[in-house]
Amino acid sequence: MGTTGAGRRRPIHNRIAVLRAERGMSRAELAEAIEVNRQTIGALERGDHYPSLDLAFRICGVFGLPVEAVFSREEFTPMSERLYGAATPR
Repeated sequence: MGTTGAGRRRPIHNRIAVLRAERGMSRAELAEAIEVNRQTIGALERGDHYPSLDLAFRICGVFGLPVEAVFSREEFTPMSERLYGAATPR
């Protein structure tokens, strides 16, 4: 019996590492701000751990962004691709 619908585990992608880098924030600083350990931030960034809704809201609060800007079921496209379109080979 295969899994479908709610039984299928779908990935949750995030921009945590990019957002931290933009703000010059270390894993330890983000961890302190949301009251988790530094290893949790690493696991989230690697996709080894998915946040609870509460944790997702705390992360988004630090960055001042809505959940959809930080987490997605689809992979995020690079900002350069979004701004300039797909790069063409020369």
